[in-house]
Amino acid sequence: MNDDGTATPRNAAVPWDGKPERLDVFLLAAISLSGIYALALLPAVPSLVGTHPVLLELLRGSMTAMVTMGALSRVGDQSLFIAVVAALPGLMMFDWVYWWAGRRWGRRVMDLFLGSHPKAAQRTARLERLIARWGWVAIVIAYFQPVPNVLIYAAAGWTRMRLATFLLLDVIGSLLWVALCVGLGYAIGQRAVDVAKGVSHYALYLTILLVLVIFARQAWTATRGSSRSPRQG
Repeated sequence: MNDDGTATPRNAAVPWDGKPERLDVFLLAAISLSGIYALALLPAVPSLVGTHPVLLELLRGSMTAMVTMGALSRVGDQSLFIAVVAALPGLMMFDWVYWWAGRRWGRRVMDLFLGSHPKAAQRTARLERLIARWGWVAIVIAYFQPVPNVLIYAAAGWTRMRLATFLLLDVIGSLLWVALCVGLGYAIGQRAVDVAKGVSHYALYLTILLVLVIFARQAWTATRGSSRSPRQG
């Protein structure tokens, strides 16, 4: 409340009213950590894919690692069972966080992901209708459709889907994606193994290139955002 008795306007940049509670801080920190974690491991993909693909699967659920593991299974250097199971922790590591954020903050969780986009309200309403009607299907096919997974997981939380149901559907959807990637590598076989080893051989150069691309994209985005900002008089 303000001194005059009127309600304090809600900060649109955060999905809660007033002072955040410990759970709000925890969820926001976990969501931020998921982004930092994914970005930090990105340069490790070229070096690990040909030398430690199982580790890359465990840490990141990398599609490249899954294809490589499938190929290694085809030539007898890895277990097909391990190739499938090892990818699940990396894929599902933060999914429950987005579900919990949706459960905690409701529709306001979209403020974090869509921000002030002109069509944010329209997209939120469309996503809510999608989850309310086809919630379990949307989660199972999350990796096969254009909507970012985090939006679907958060929507599952705010539409009151039970955590046990969500996790079961998430496992099924993740297994379908893993089966596709590992199966692709298994079908390719030795050629995929050779490519992975070649990538790891030139990992240093690829990592430097990848870092340069990331910084260039961030600089371009910042410059573009500055050019669109209204000039001060």
